[in-house]
Amino acid sequence: MGAALDAELKSNKKHINDNIMDVSPQNENIDSLFSNTTFYIDFYQRQYKWTDVPVRRLLDDVFYKFWEEQKRFSDSDEESEKIIQKYSWYYLNTYVTNINKNSNKTYIVDGQQRLTTLSLILIKLMHLAEKYNEDELKQWISTKIVGWSGKKKTFWMNHEGHQATLDALYTGKDEIPTGSGVTAKNMATNYKVISDRLDAELTDDHIYDRFVYYFMFRLIIIKLNVEQTNVPMVFEVINDRGVRLKPYEILKGKLLGQIDKEELENQKINELWDGQVEKINKLKEEGIQDFFTYYLRSKFANSASNKKFDREYHRSIFSDTTLNLEHNAQNVKKFLKEDFVYYSNLFCKILKYSNEFEKKFEYVYYCRLTDMGQLYMLIMSACTVNDPQEDQKIVSVAYNLDKIFCLLQLQRAHESNSFNQMLFSINEKIRNRDVSVIAGIFDDALLNALKDRYSNNAITSIYNYGYFKETGIDRGKRFIRYFFARIEGFISANTNMAMRHYLYDLVVNTGSTNGFHIEHILAENDVNKALFDNDLDKFQSERNRLGGLLLLKGKDNISSNNEDYAGKLKSYANTLYWNETLRQDSYKSHLDFTNWIAKNGLNFRPMDTFGPDELEERQKLLFEIVKQIWS
Repeated sequence: MGAALDAELKSNKKHINDNIMDVSPQNENIDSLFSNTTFYIDFYQRQYKWTDVPVRRLLDDVFYKFWEEQKRFSDSDEESEKIIQKYSWYYLNTYVTNINKNSNKTYIVDGQQRLTTLSLILIKLMHLAEKYNEDELKQWISTKIVGWSGKKKTFWMNHEGHQATLDALYTGKDEIPTGSGVTAKNMATNYKVISDRLDAELTDDHIYDRFVYYFMFRLIIIKLNVEQTNVPMVFEVINDRGVRLKPYEILKGKLLGQIDKEELENQKINELWDGQVEKINKLKEEGIQDFFTYYLRSKFANSASNKKFDREYHRSIFSDTTLNLEHNAQNVKKFLKEDFVYYSNLFCKILKYSNEFEKKFEYVYYCRLTDMGQLYMLIMSACTVNDPQEDQKIVSVAYNLDKIFCLLQLQRAHESNSFNQMLFSINEKIRNRDVSVIAGIFDDALLNALKDRYSNNAITSIYNYGYFKETGIDRGKRFIRYFFARIEGFISANTNMAMRHYLYDLVVNTGSTNGFHIEHILAENDVNKALFDNDLDKFQSERNRLGGLLLLKGKDNISSNNEDYAGKLKSYANTLYWNETLRQDSYKSHLDFTNWIAKNGLNFRPMDTFGPDELEERQKLLFEIVKQIWS
């Protein structure tokens, strides 16, 4: 095989033996690799996810080496099988296996992407043998793809669940079934890439013949077989250190690797894992990453360790003494069947109502509009496994999270870092608690945050007009749109008037034509500046207060941009209800509206003129509405 390869193998063996017990290295070519061993895909493994990019790269490398050697020996008349022995070898990398002692099955721990691709190349080479009438080569290559027991064939790369795809490729069917999942789709796609490339390279029977022998004998791969006890560690080293797998994929390997394979199969634990992951990822792309982060934070993080579970959860989960998952198969099974199933289902439930408005869980949807991702953490913190108060806790946590966020914003006391720290403190306090205590914990945190912000321990109420009085556009445009969307929803819900626009559109849609934008009631003109004694700083600060703002659709906003107030008032007709409350006709045509404001003592009135007094009046009215929405 050559001194260079022998030296490399010796070095690898020494390194392996020095660092890992019970690991057996062995060098193989393709002929020996696929001969009498059925390779099962281990539970740690991803699906076959190679795209055309790594497949093309592998083909480029193999053909580059082949054509180099072919040039050296192009004039030789020796038979392919003999001349190939003079070709230099090409190193294909390493694959790792584990033999289950109970079933005697050989599982791929690492390397299935490469081995599957090699199998696809073999299938194409077999079909090319048919093209060149190479019956003996076809028979030989076929034995490298499948083994036979009587009439039953078994693919050496045993992708269980995707046999129909492999069989269709092997038998040369025109229609390749890909409905069994990602693995099937990628096998079909990559086979087409391989087929096109080999057709282009192997253009005559002589070149084809040489390449087959080169492929079989001069492509070298190193096999490492590890004992069962070392599998999770080896898998982590191979995949984690090279950052080739995502954290949840590594976590799967480390968890399931502790469970006996017969138990895995009999109890369908792998299917359980994959089912929950798929359920989450259907609702949100790669949502499983967020799930583990939020779950671990919910149950184990405190205000001092809030970043511990960010993207290192596949490590930090094993440090928790409550779960005790390190080298403990019983606890792993319990965790997967109980905690993982329950909390992943709960996560899906929150995701669902974050994406679609449901009246019962409306505040879950509201938290999505304000990007309150912490909601997932807080709900999971409050809930216990199979919690009988689950729905009540979802409602309470979502409502109180929206409330604390909005009241801090509206009283100019929100600061992102301190807010996040406060939520981790709340997270600890509501963990596994009864629903009856949740609201009080949030209110206490809100009151303390106001005291800290204004250095005033005498504050006794979570509603303070003095802190609300100056609140305006400085809160950020997204929040302002959300605030007025909630005002609109509040008016609609209490007056039997249907919403004219979706909440989502009011908050998120900012297109130039159909999007919603913030409108200043007081246009920037000399008449309005004179209302503030031409004090430009005062004019700007006053017109930016909430009482001086509205939401208008893009085209309406543009059309009313610099009009005087009388002109603007006309453009507010048939827009949002809050806007229309400035107009006389709103009080004549909407009896439910006038009855409601009278009953609740809300100081709505039409305003034919608009200046400093009217703006202050609207600011106070908004404050009264705030107290009712977030009561």
